[in-house]
Amino acid sequence: MITFIIRRLLASVLMLVIVSMVTFAIFFLVPRLVGATPETIATRYVGRTATAETVKDVASKLGFYDPFIVQYGRFLKGVVAGADYSTGPSVEYCAPPCFGYSFLTQRPVWPEILDRFPVTFSLAIGAALIWLLSGVAVGVLSALRKGSLFDRAAMGVALAGVSLPIFWTGLMSLVIFSYGLHITAPGGSYVPINVNPGQWAYSLLLPWITLALLFAAGYARLTRAGMLETMNEDYIRTARAKGLRERVVVTKHGLRGALTPIVTIFGLDLGLLLGGAVLTETAFSLPGLGRYAIQAITDNDLPKVMGVTMVAAFFVVMANLIVDVLYAVVDPRVRLG
Repeated sequence: MITFIIRRLLASVLMLVIVSMVTFAIFFLVPRLVGATPETIATRYVGRTATAETVKDVASKLGFYDPFIVQYGRFLKGVVAGADYSTGPSVEYCAPPCFGYSFLTQRPVWPEILDRFPVTFSLAIGAALIWLLSGVAVGVLSALRKGSLFDRAAMGVALAGVSLPIFWTGLMSLVIFSYGLHITAPGGSYVPINVNPGQWAYSLLLPWITLALLFAAGYARLTRAGMLETMNEDYIRTARAKGLRERVVVTKHGLRGALTPIVTIFGLDLGLLLGGAVLTETAFSLPGLGRYAIQAITDNDLPKVMGVTMVAAFFVVMANLIVDVLYAVVDPRVRLG
């Protein structure tokens, strides 16, 4: 098991390096290949209002005239050991992990990401618990009551949840429950958990439910399909023939076999959300990574965009690693792969 984990860790580190190389190439190499100049790339660091002389000076200080491999090596060195950025009158040190320095806000990107990550983490974890528990529970009940009124109603709601875009359900939820019925907190009212845990949960309740509806629908349909397939297996009939209680047959034997694809998509979905739930954070005006990335794109602030991209890639790779380890725990045969 230890050998398996070490192999997966090394593979994850290699994948992160590849992702960083591809991401860096998208932002710096591809534009050069299609005709962009170092000055054009530098404008993404200083904004649209900078003078031509300022842009050229920034391009020189950031090394955009150097070969691509030299620029990428400097980027990796900044992530591992930090980097110095000249702002004109002074030199700012960007502590590791340094994903860049925003000349618009005059701050390194990493501290800004850390400031907004608790919001995204709170949103993702809360919604994930709701959609996982509700989606799996509804899927199991629908499979056990196949063709019933509950099954048809649940799958109808699941279909609506998958089909409706999150920005529409989010805005409609705000209109009805926050500004109409005054049951939930209005948009933009996020309270940190260390300030007031009760207000923290209250401010995130509607975003949790809205985001969970989208994912719970898919999990319910997938769990139902898995349970219908698993409950017809020979070992399920054998378990019933041995006199096991139906609850034990369903939870210990049937559900365990149906949860394998759920574990896979749950890890990937959670990893993606930890990189920023863009539409949900925008709809509810939450100051998380997703809204931070949208603002960075609007301001043409390249270091922020790259920082969020790398953080999102990190969580996706880590989610894959955790899923692989869970597979090895559930099925020892996976460790041989």
